[in-house]
Amino acid sequence: MENFKLDIQTRWSDLDPNFHLRHSVYYDWGALCRVHFLNLYGLNAAVMQELKIGPILFREEAIFRKEIRSEDVVFITLELKKARKDFSRWAIQHQIIKSGDLLAAVVTVEGAWIDIEKRKLTLPPDKVAHIFDTMPKGENFEWM
Repeated sequence: MENFKLDIQTRWSDLDPNFHLRHSVYYDWGALCRVHFLNLYGLNAAVMQELKIGPILFREEAIFRKEIRSEDVVFITLELKKARKDFSRWAIQHQIIKSGDLLAAVVTVEGAWIDIEKRKLTLPPDKVAHIFDTMPKGENFEWM
């Protein structure tokens, strides 16, 4: 897959007292983008419950470059930055772009899959691994 991007609509509740985007919204947008991608490829909450797995995050980081205000046109991208060959662990990076080409922030998450019954890390089923394998890979993608 070449690129994946999701157009974002800034809401009034996303703003802080300085009338720019609250810091936690960047993380929310990353989660929204990841869930949207997984849903598009058939890995929704019902399927994850059936497979008895769920994603778990170990680390989440945002680097802020430019402020986002309510009138800005914004989209977010999704790229797999690194993964184990079995996709049991992975890192996904989002770029939040405003005004067409200005990098406003970079959000990176590192995670894995958890067996929701055993509450232990687990290998993803083939269906999940296939979806992650179709995810756009970053320019400096690396196998872990």
